[in-house]
Amino acid sequence: MDELAEWIKSKGVNTTNDIKIPEKLVDQVIGQDQGVEVIKRAAKQKRHVILIGEPGTGKSMLAQSMTDFIPKEELEDILVFHNPEDPNRPKIVTVPAGKGKEITKDYQKRADQEKTERTRSVRILVIFIVIIGLIFAFINYPTTHSIDSTPIFLAIMAAAFLYIALNMGPVSREDKTLVPKLLVGHDKDDKPPFIDSTGAQAGALLGDVRHDPFQSGGLETPAHLRVEAGNIHKADKGVLFIDEINTLRMESQQSLLTAMQEKKYTISGQSERSAGALVQTEMVPCDFILVASGNLDALQGMHPALRSRIRGYGYEVYMNTMMDDTEDNREKVMRFVSQEVAKDKKIPPFDYTAIAEVIREAQKRAGRKGKITLRLREMGGLIRIAGDLAVQAGSTVVTSDHVIKAKIKARPLEQQIADKHIEAYKNYSTFMNEGYSIGIVNGLAVFSAGSGMAEYSGIVMPVAAEVTPAQEKESGKVIATGKLGEIAKEAVQNVSAVIKKYTGQDIANHDVHIQFIGSYEGVEGDSASITIATAVVSAMEGIPVDQSYAMTGSLSIRGQVLPVGGVTAKVEAAIEAGFKNVIVPESNKGDIVLEETQRAKIQIHVVKTITEVLNLVLASTKSKTSLLSKFDLAVSTGKVMVNSS
Repeated sequence: MDELAEWIKSKGVNTTNDIKIPEKLVDQVIGQDQGVEVIKRAAKQKRHVILIGEPGTGKSMLAQSMTDFIPKEELEDILVFHNPEDPNRPKIVTVPAGKGKEITKDYQKRADQEKTERTRSVRILVIFIVIIGLIFAFINYPTTHSIDSTPIFLAIMAAAFLYIALNMGPVSREDKTLVPKLLVGHDKDDKPPFIDSTGAQAGALLGDVRHDPFQSGGLETPAHLRVEAGNIHKADKGVLFIDEINTLRMESQQSLLTAMQEKKYTISGQSERSAGALVQTEMVPCDFILVASGNLDALQGMHPALRSRIRGYGYEVYMNTMMDDTEDNREKVMRFVSQEVAKDKKIPPFDYTAIAEVIREAQKRAGRKGKITLRLREMGGLIRIAGDLAVQAGSTVVTSDHVIKAKIKARPLEQQIADKHIEAYKNYSTFMNEGYSIGIVNGLAVFSAGSGMAEYSGIVMPVAAEVTPAQEKESGKVIATGKLGEIAKEAVQNVSAVIKKYTGQDIANHDVHIQFIGSYEGVEGDSASITIATAVVSAMEGIPVDQSYAMTGSLSIRGQVLPVGGVTAKVEAAIEAGFKNVIVPESNKGDIVLEETQRAKIQIHVVKTITEVLNLVLASTKSKTSLLSKFDLAVSTGKVMVNSS
């Protein structure tokens, strides 16, 4: 049993059934203490809030929890009535919560009674007309011994005409206009509403008036019955939540701003070609608290006036993406596992070893020493897959073995692509993991997590260098190929400065060619700096490089090895590719989170300077001894040894 599992067991936790889940939603939010405080304060003062952060950090949970802190206020029902003076300008009436249903029932009951009485009268009148027709039909029967069908026919026609006129004419339409429509209804004890309007079109957000295909002939529907409340009206006295606010059209954002300022907004038809375009209600209450959220790019797509309104009358919160690796925070992750199991309702409880494995994975995905990731949605995916594997195996609890297997099953697309790349590299020998070679060094890279995934996916990317005479005197160039990005190009230039300074060689008469092998998707970043430097030095000095080493690290122009990102994923890629040694910056030493089985497969070397890198990977030759002495002298004295030959 490892230390983490023992610590969990010492807390009296055998399975997630032993972990108490808070009742309030806000207490279930993990690692967003600042956001929680802002939400509580904003709810009490009725301030608007914008939550910006990476996916899966708890933005929607914070927004939903806001309704628990809104001061108790009388909710209102909103009714829309027919306007006899202007049918296309329906009247709006607000009443206390619960009264709206009673009022509509009363009006409907009155309308039904009037309809019943009218129907009874029509039936009596129809029967009377038919009887009169029959009388005239049989009035001459004693003398002619024949029935005159004409009065019967005329009586039936008159009765039918009268029935249609009274049931489909203006009189019948009075029944529809008499009954109001309940736009927004509540029960007396309802909590303040929480309305999620993410991705809503203008009609759903701001309200709409339905099209009437039968606009004449007594078949039309009164305008007030075609009015539909928007989410801004349904959120009156509550919270309106809009995720990815930047996807909302500018016109809708402007209308939303108007509704926030006026706290009321009229409803009209959203389509110009609809019959509802002619209808515009009186002002409808919409006194809501707006909680908008999104990623960092959401700010660029927001209407400037809308953001200014939120800043001026509310709060802006940037969500935490990681938290400190403390005992309290580990207990929060334990509680998160329990919450996810309870929420799913289809997976068995996790035992303490499985919880420990989840915490370890959260540490690893943070990518920094002493931190735990807060990209918890993706952690929830891992928990559910582990639970599914336990169900498939017929186990009553989820163990660490299930979680470890789930890590493989839950690998993101980027990692699956990386696996295919590594497999292709092995099949076609694009890199070597043993022996020696001049001018070739095995670098480590990651697929970008820019697609929204929390994890990095590592890959081996060899770098080859060759030094050739320049075509013209004093016209040497550094030529790098492999679809390099701006940062990568600048890193190459910095490396060339290091080479010139520390080798003491004048490369003005040489062209330095650098190739990133297999960089089909391009290269960006400076984490290949020590790889490039080692390859160029090896090519210039003719010293072989030990191919059992893979490396990653940035490089300053003074020869210091600087930290890089995604170091755990890179080390895992080296292990998968069969390397025995890996070189990482000393600053990243604490960022590496590996399983014990992985650590046993590779030796990790931490370095501070490029001299240490070269000392590890260059083959032992006289040239190496001379080269390292130059580097040591340059580093210790700051002077450059210039070789004029």
